[in-house]
Amino acid sequence: MMENTDAILSLLPTRLKDARRAKGLSLDAVAKLSGVSRSMVSQIERGESSPTISTLWNLTKALQVDFAGLLEDDLESRIEVLRSGNVPAIEKLGAGYSIRILSPPEEAGRHEVYDLRFQENGVLDSLPHATGAREHLTVINGHLTVTSGDAVEQLAEGDTARYAADVAHRITADGPARAFLVVHGA
Repeated sequence: MMENTDAILSLLPTRLKDARRAKGLSLDAVAKLSGVSRSMVSQIERGESSPTISTLWNLTKALQVDFAGLLEDDLESRIEVLRSGNVPAIEKLGAGYSIRILSPPEEAGRHEVYDLRFQENGVLDSLPHATGAREHLTVINGHLTVTSGDAVEQLAEGDTARYAADVAHRITADGPARAFLVVHGA
């Protein structure tokens, strides 16, 4: 949150107006929902009046917006960056592949994203995932073979395969290859 009170107050009118418009509410509707007079809501949105904490709380509840979020500095980065050297990886060089885990840990089992890198003759064998799970594999470079159950497909650079992952499945590489893998849980 910002330390500069003037900067916070300069952001507030626009953010409240944007929140009201995003909900499709009129000034009258916000006044009725919040218990704050229409003229006060208008004055706050125009930057002509500074609301009390109580008034601001009532407005944020009426607009169903996060109180703290209205007061955050727009200049602060809202981009979470995981630098290359800090991306978790699974190295299975004996099997000829490495996996870089790109998705956040809280998405495990629901929506997972991986950067796969294969050496020549690399093999990634996977046991069945949860019922209904699917994988989407896009080859960035090289050639891969995908096996899902009894189905087998050859993939070249730029190809994407979508297949069941709730059965035993395998990805193999004849030579060096790289792919992007998305796993969707059921």
